[in-house]
Amino acid sequence: MTTTLTLLKKGKTYLSTKENQKGIENHINIAFHLEVAAKHHMAAAKYHESGDHDKAAHSTFRAQGHLSLADEAHREDIKRHSLNKQALN
Repeated sequence: MTTTLTLLKKGKTYLSTKENQKGIENHINIAFHLEVAAKHHMAAAKYHESGDHDKAAHSTFRAQGHLSLADEAHREDIKRHSLNKQALN
């Protein structure tokens, strides 16, 4: 199996199909968690508006959980891109 690093060492700047698929899935995962977090924040705003601060707090905590998951996936993506860039230099 050809690895990404092998391809990069040979001067080729593209990723293997497997590595590319990982990147695509990671971006989809990040987007999913950001969308869910946004929905929970919108719900929290509506709950605050109606005076239901307990539900607003609950929605805020759920949003924070999804933001944390998105952030974790984003950090992994940055590491992956950073490693690929370093291999090119």
